[in-house]
Amino acid sequence: MGKTIFITGASAGLGKATAILFQSRGWNVIATMRNPEKESQLDKLENVTVLRLDVTDPSQIASAVEQSIALGKVDVVFNNAGYGLMGALETLTDEQVVRQVNTNLLGVIRVTQAFIQHFRQSGGGVFLSTTSMGGLLTFPMHSIYHATKFAVEGWSEGMSFELGIHNILIKTIAPGGISTEFLGRSLDRTRTEDYRKLEDPLFALMDKMMDAAAAPLEIAKIVYEAATDGKDQIRYVAGADANAMYNRRLEIGSEESRKEIRKMILG
Repeated sequence: MGKTIFITGASAGLGKATAILFQSRGWNVIATMRNPEKESQLDKLENVTVLRLDVTDPSQIASAVEQSIALGKVDVVFNNAGYGLMGALETLTDEQVVRQVNTNLLGVIRVTQAFIQHFRQSGGGVFLSTTSMGGLLTFPMHSIYHATKFAVEGWSEGMSFELGIHNILIKTIAPGGISTEFLGRSLDRTRTEDYRKLEDPLFALMDKMMDAAAAPLEIAKIVYEAATDGKDQIRYVAGADANAMYNRRLEIGSEESRKEIRKMILG
């Protein structure tokens, strides 16, 4: 019996590409998503189990984890569910802010917490979480999104100490642009005339970045590497754009990087 990976947010994009890649390499895949009744591809693949999971619902997390463990040993948990929230903070509702934090941060923490005992009893395991180059540096109009992604990066580093003594690895996958529906179905966007000065050039830049975006499979291969290389390494920066921008930030420092990005957008 092959190894098993549990994936959140597997209905599209990186989550689906990762499910297909791992399945093709002999893994058992537990692909979770909010609306499994809409899935028409993964449910037809051998050794793939599709389960319902909204990571903002603790009862669904408990149920999905229980069902997964009942199937056998889970070796890797990939926290991939997430979306982008864009807009000036003063325009966002409290409901939008809470939903972003619940999905991108608390969902990751709660799913991880639910599997720790299983990994300890199994003698080890790997936790992976999709962050973003937006967890390493920032762009305008995405403050809450960045807050969640920076948080997952810091939380993962902090968790590495307590998980490490139990032979459990925790890692982040930080991609740049991925050619998916992120700017459509996975982006909650609030616009206002007061911030057009930032929004218009930002969207022009984002469109340009998406033209050079990596294919989901390219990033899924980095996920596979992180899941299987056994390295004591937390951060896997994925994609040429993310690596270029992160390396530039390391080269010139965070303050100069921030000023450079502002100039890139505002001119």
